[in-house]
Amino acid sequence: MKRLSGWDAVLLYSETPNVHMHTIKVGVIELDPDRRDFGIDEFRRVIHSRLYKLEPFCYELVEIPYKLHHPMWRENCDVDLTYHIRPWRLPAPGGRRELDEAIGQIASTPLDRSRPLWEMYFVEGLANNRIAVVGKIHHALADGVASANLLARGMDLQPNFEPSRRSYEADPAPTRGQLLRSAFGDHLRHVGRLPRTIGYTTQGLARVRRSSRKLSPELTRPFTPPPTFINHMLTPERKFASATLALADVKETGKSLGATINDMVLAMSAGALRTLLLRYDGNADHPLLASVPVSFDFSPERVSGNYFTGMLVALPVDLEDPLERTRLCHENAVSAKESHQLMGPELVSRWAAYFPPAPTEAFFRWLAGRDGQNKILNLNISNVPGPRERGRVGGALVTEIYSVGPLTAGSGLNITVWSYVDQLNISVLTDGATLKDPHEVTDAMIDTFVEIRRAAGLSEKLTVVETAMAQA
Repeated sequence: MKRLSGWDAVLLYSETPNVHMHTIKVGVIELDPDRRDFGIDEFRRVIHSRLYKLEPFCYELVEIPYKLHHPMWRENCDVDLTYHIRPWRLPAPGGRRELDEAIGQIASTPLDRSRPLWEMYFVEGLANNRIAVVGKIHHALADGVASANLLARGMDLQPNFEPSRRSYEADPAPTRGQLLRSAFGDHLRHVGRLPRTIGYTTQGLARVRRSSRKLSPELTRPFTPPPTFINHMLTPERKFASATLALADVKETGKSLGATINDMVLAMSAGALRTLLLRYDGNADHPLLASVPVSFDFSPERVSGNYFTGMLVALPVDLEDPLERTRLCHENAVSAKESHQLMGPELVSRWAAYFPPAPTEAFFRWLAGRDGQNKILNLNISNVPGPRERGRVGGALVTEIYSVGPLTAGSGLNITVWSYVDQLNISVLTDGATLKDPHEVTDAMIDTFVEIRRAAGLSEKLTVVETAMAQA
C-alpha cells in the first residue's frame, strides 16, 4: 500500500462526468507474415507475462473512510485481463481516420474506479496487416515521463531485459482500521514537512523579488486568457485526430531558425490556432495562453506518479508572419521557463499534499459545470520525447506511437506530440462541441509547418514517413 501524492490525488479529484482524466496511448503494430495468428488471446498472454514489471497495471484505488486523507494504491491486486484488454474492430478501409474515430469513442468513457485504472483495446481491421493497441490509463497513475518508461518496459526496450514471468502474488486488501491508522500517521508526517514546504515557498518568493526580469505583457495576464471557441463547458464526448511528420524535417527546420523541437511544436500549434480562430471566431487579435507541462523527475526507472507542473506560454496567434511567430514562440518559451523556475518547479505539487479531498472534489465539480471560458489557460500543449529505438510486442514490430493527455475544465483542446525513432507524431483531443472535425487541427499544423519551411527557404516537400499510416 502507498499513498497517492497530493498531485496524483488532485488529478483524481479533478475528474467529473464531462472532464475525464485518463490519458491515451496508441501503438500501431505490424504483424510479420508468419505471425498473422497473433490475436487478442496471444496479446493477453504477453501482457500477463509482463505484469510483474508493469507495476501500475496492478494498482487498485482504495478510498479512505470519510475522505480523511488522499486515497491509497493497493500495489498488487488481482487483474482480470479479460476485462482490461478488450477487442475492437475497425470498419473498412481501416486507415488512419477509422482508427482516430475509434480512439475518440474509446476516450469518451471514464475508467471504472472499482478496478485498476487502465484499459487496453486490441484493435483489428487496420490496413497493411497491422493492428493497434489503444491504452487508456488514468493520469493519477502516471505522467508523460512515467508513461514513456512504462511503454519501454512493455516493448522490450529496457536495457538488461529480463525474461518474462508468468505470475505474481496479489496483496491482501487492507482493513478499515489499517486505512484509518495509516491516514493518521501520514497526516502527522505532512505536518512535519510543512516547515520545509513553507521554506521552499519563501525561497521562491525571495527569488521573484530579487529578479530583475520583467514579465511580458502577455504573461502578466495569467488569469485572463482571451475568450475563444475553444473555451466553454465541455461535453462528455471526445474526438481524436493524429498526423505524422518526419522528425528529420522538424530538426532541419528548427536548426535553420535556432529553434528547438519544443519551439517548433509551439510554432506549429500557434499557426494552426490562428487559422482556426479566424475560421471559427473571425479574429485572432490576442495571444493565447498554453499550459505546457514541465517534468522535474526524469528517472528512467520511474513508471508511476506525477512529477510535473505546468508553465504558461503565450502563443502569438495574432502575428501573420510565420517566422516572427516561430521566433516569438522560442522567446516566450524561454521567458516562461525562467519565470517558472523562479518560484520553484515543485511549488504546486508540494502544496497539493495539503488539499482536503472532499472540498477539492467539490471545487472541480463546480469548475467543470461552469459555462464559460477557462480563467487560467486556453489549451494544453505537450511535447514528450518517446523511445529512440523501435520496440516489439510479442515479437511484432511497433511502427508508430501516439499519445494525448486529457482535456481540462473549460478547455476543449489538447495537443500532444510524441517523437518515436524517426517520427514526430501529433495527437489532438477535443470534446464534441469544439470542432466539426479534429483533423482540422492536424491539417492546419502540417500546413503551418510547410509555411514555416517555405518562409525559411527550405523545401516545401515533406519527407514521407514510410513506416507510418497515410495521412487522414
